[in-house]
Amino acid sequence: MFVLTCVLVFVISFAGSVAFKMKHQPVWTKAFRVDWSDKVGTVYEDLSYGPKEANKYDLYVPADTGRPAYGLVVYLHAGGFTAGDKAGDKEMLEWLCSLGYVAAGVNYTLFGEKNPQASVYSQSLEIKESVPAIVDEAKRLGYPIDGMAIGGGSAGGTLAMLYAYRDAKTSPVPVKLLFEAVGPASFDPKSWDTYGLDQSPEAAAGLFSAMAGQTITPEMIEDGSYVEAMKPIWASMWVDKDTVPSVIAYGAHDKVCPFKTAKPLVDALRANDVPVEYFEMPHSGHGLQNDSALYRKYMEAIRDNLARYLPVSERK
Repeated sequence: MFVLTCVLVFVISFAGSVAFKMKHQPVWTKAFRVDWSDKVGTVYEDLSYGPKEANKYDLYVPADTGRPAYGLVVYLHAGGFTAGDKAGDKEMLEWLCSLGYVAAGVNYTLFGEKNPQASVYSQSLEIKESVPAIVDEAKRLGYPIDGMAIGGGSAGGTLAMLYAYRDAKTSPVPVKLLFEAVGPASFDPKSWDTYGLDQSPEAAAGLFSAMAGQTITPEMIEDGSYVEAMKPIWASMWVDKDTVPSVIAYGAHDKVCPFKTAKPLVDALRANDVPVEYFEMPHSGHGLQNDSALYRKYMEAIRDNLARYLPVSERK
């Protein structure tokens, strides 16, 4: 019963995190929104990248046509791996497109009664499958892609990290930047104490099995062999000296994605001398809602690092 309770608490908590953005948006957020029209760009909705029902993406292409090449920015939605939709990131995708990028919001098969076989791992494979389809479609529409960035929030942040850190070497175009907020990046049970995983190998095994899409036993938790089984979705374990520059943000009071899970990621990035801008929100939880000034700096860092590592001007 304790194991089931821990898993249910996780699912309910993370499902409630579909929108990690600030609920009441300050005036400064207007700088990161755009009045969308055909003068800004065009959106193509519900394009397919695979055979599953959820294998759909929206593609935003800028009105500025005729460039020899374009940068692509993929943004992955939040929702605790169990909920959410690309439509919820419409404002973010419109803003990214207004900067001159081809932008894509991608759906993936959500874990739940309808799809009990889905896992963080299977979702990461769907994201990996989506990128070549997005690049091909952009080219077909007259927007050849020569580089990309990937980002997301919460669950989408984790999936973005897995693509940028684990799968970048197989990407059809070079990955230049990762940006994400409050995505689980590590799976030491001691860091998941808000769910009681530090107290129960059984609870840790149950939750981690669901996330990894394979059986992990309490014995594996106790002897440490679970680490290798979790590596496919353990983002911080994929960080090395070749990891792409990263912009990341976490809330010090986050209990949905336990704040302690961020430390191994930050440590790994710094130990490997990866260019990183880390924003630790001292007064915020999962929504990053209580540190408006820092949240603004995080958004500015996304904009500035896109300009640095995926510049639009060089492609005109």
